[in-house]
Amino acid sequence: MCGIVGYVGKDKALPKLITGLKNLEYRGYDSAGVAILDGEKLDIVKNKGRIKNLEEILDYDKLGGNIGIAHTRWATHGIPSLENAHPHMDSKHNFAVVHNGIIENYQELKEKLIHLGYTFVSETDTEVIPMLMEYYYEIEKDVFRAFQKTTSDLKGSYAILVISPLLPNSILVAKNNSPLVIGKSEDGIFAASDIPAIISYTKDFYFLEDGESALINEDITFFDKNFKEIQKNYKTIDWEVDATSKNGYEDYMLKEIHEQPKALEESLAGIVLNNKPIQFMNLSLNKDYLKELSNIYIVACGTAMHAGLTGKYAIEKLCRIPVNVVVASEFRYQDPILDKHSLCIFISQSGETADTIAALKLARSNGAKTITVTNVFESSITREADYTIYTHAGPEIAVASTKAYTSQVGVLISLAIYIKETLSGSSSDTDLLKKELLSIPKLMEDIMKDTEAYHMLAKEMMHVHDLYYIGRGNDYHTAMEGSLKLKEISYIHSEAYPAGELKHGPIALIDNGTYVMGIITDSKTSEKTWSNLEEVKSRGAKIILVTNQNIEEDIVIRIPLVNPILAPLLAVIPLQFIAYYIAKEKGLDVDKPRNLAKSVTVE
Repeated sequence: MCGIVGYVGKDKALPKLITGLKNLEYRGYDSAGVAILDGEKLDIVKNKGRIKNLEEILDYDKLGGNIGIAHTRWATHGIPSLENAHPHMDSKHNFAVVHNGIIENYQELKEKLIHLGYTFVSETDTEVIPMLMEYYYEIEKDVFRAFQKTTSDLKGSYAILVISPLLPNSILVAKNNSPLVIGKSEDGIFAASDIPAIISYTKDFYFLEDGESALINEDITFFDKNFKEIQKNYKTIDWEVDATSKNGYEDYMLKEIHEQPKALEESLAGIVLNNKPIQFMNLSLNKDYLKELSNIYIVACGTAMHAGLTGKYAIEKLCRIPVNVVVASEFRYQDPILDKHSLCIFISQSGETADTIAALKLARSNGAKTITVTNVFESSITREADYTIYTHAGPEIAVASTKAYTSQVGVLISLAIYIKETLSGSSSDTDLLKKELLSIPKLMEDIMKDTEAYHMLAKEMMHVHDLYYIGRGNDYHTAMEGSLKLKEISYIHSEAYPAGELKHGPIALIDNGTYVMGIITDSKTSEKTWSNLEEVKSRGAKIILVTNQNIEEDIVIRIPLVNPILAPLLAVIPLQFIAYYIAKEKGLDVDKPRNLAKSVTVE
C-alpha cells in the first residue's frame, strides 16, 4: 500500500520527490517524509497526515541535495504518528530507508537486534531494515554487502530504497512481492512504487522481478536474487501526462466517472468488432480445452470481485459453464478443487493486489490455466499468469474505482462471448450482443449529460445513517458495487441484499424513512423485485428506483434498455454519481477516503 519514490540526478531532488509523492498519495496518506543526501549530509523531514502537512515544514533552500527518497504511508504496523512515519534510520544515522510492504519476520529480527543492544523508536516493521544495515556494515565495512545481507534476512513483501553518506551519489533498491519501477530520463533516474509517480519525467521504465535489486547512480546496475549482475531492457509506457491530472474536474473521481465511455471503448478496441468473432491478443483457448473444463474460478477483491460476479453471470448465461467467484483472500484457505481442467481468471486493477497474486500462484502450482485481467502494463500479476487481458482505462487515481470497474466488466463480457464463440461458433445472438456492447459507451454518455438529479438526491440523502441496495440476478451484483461506493467515500453504513432475501431477516431493519435503492433491469425478475420494494415501502421505506423497465415510482432514475448481461455497465453510473455527490455534500475527500489505499499490496 504505501507509496515510495527516489531520485538521483542533475537537479535538486526535493521538488521531484514531492511531485512524485503527490502522484502517489492515493496509496496512503497517514504520514509522509523525505530524506535528502547532500554530500555527506543526510537530512530527514517527516510529518503526520497528508503530504501538505509535510510541505508546510520543508525548507527547500536547506534541503538542496540531488539525491533523495520519500514515502507516503498507509499504516500497517503502528498507528499513524511522527515516530512511525518513514523514512526510518539506524542508530548512527548512516542509513535512511523507505519501504512498501510487510516484513513478516520483523519481530524475530527486532528481538535479535534488541538483544545485541539496538534501540528502536517506532512500532513499524520497517525499522529493522536500517538497523540490520548498521549491524552488517559494522561487520562487512561495505554498504553494498550490508545491503545484500540485510535483504537476504527479510521475509515477506518489500520494495526498499536506501540512501547513505557511506555510499555517495547512489540509491540502493530491492524488490520482493511489492511493486517497484525504475525510470530513466535525461536529467536523472527515478524509482517509485507506481508509474504515475514519475510519468511526467519519463516514459522509459525498467521492471524488477521479485528478488532482484539495483544500484542507482549515474546509471543503473541490476542484480538477480543471487546478487549477480544482470542486464535488463527498458519498456516505453505511452501514457499521456494529462491522464494523471484532473483536467479541470474538481476531483479525480468525478473525472474518472466521466472517462468511463472512453475507457470502455479503448478496452474493447481490437477485441470486439461487429459481425466478427471476438479476438484477444495473446489469448488462445481452443474448443477441445474448453469442452474438457470441469470448473471456472473468478478470483478478485472488492470492486474487482463485483466485476467478477458480472463475468460469472455472462459466462453462465452464454456458455452454460458453472463459475465460482471467490474473494481472493479466502481462495487459498478454501482448499479449492484445481487441476489441469480448471480455468482461473484473476482480476486486479493495479496488478499488484497481494491476495490475488497469492491465489494465482496457488492455481498455477495445481496445474490450472490462468488468465489475469488488469489495467497496469508489466504489473506483477502479468508475470505470473499464463495469459493477460489488459483493460485500457488509463491511470485511475481516485481510491474508489469507477472506470476500472466498468472496463473490467466490459472485458469479462467479451471473454464470455469469446468462450461461447469458441465452443459453438458465432450466431445471430452473439452478433447482436457484440453490437449492443459496442453501443454502451454512447449510452453511458447519455446518462452523464444531466447529473443535477443525482446532485439533488444527494442533498436529500446526505444525513441518512443507513441505506440498503437490492436487486435480483445481475442487478444484485450492481447493488453490491453501488453499496460499496457509498461506504467507501461517504462513510454511510449501507448493505446490498438479493431482493428476495429481505423478508428472511433484513426487513427488520426497515423503519419509517429508511432509504432503499432498487435496481431493476431484467424483465424476467422485474415483477418479483418490484414486489419486494412494495414490501419495504409498506413499512415506511423511501424508494429510489434505477430501472430500464416501465415502472412508476416517486423517485425513478431511468437508464436505456439493454440486454441484462450488459445492464450493469449502465446501472452502476447513477449509483457512482449519487455516492460521489453525497460525499461532496458532507465535505469529504472523495479521492482519498479514510483508512483506504488504492493498491492493496499486503495480505
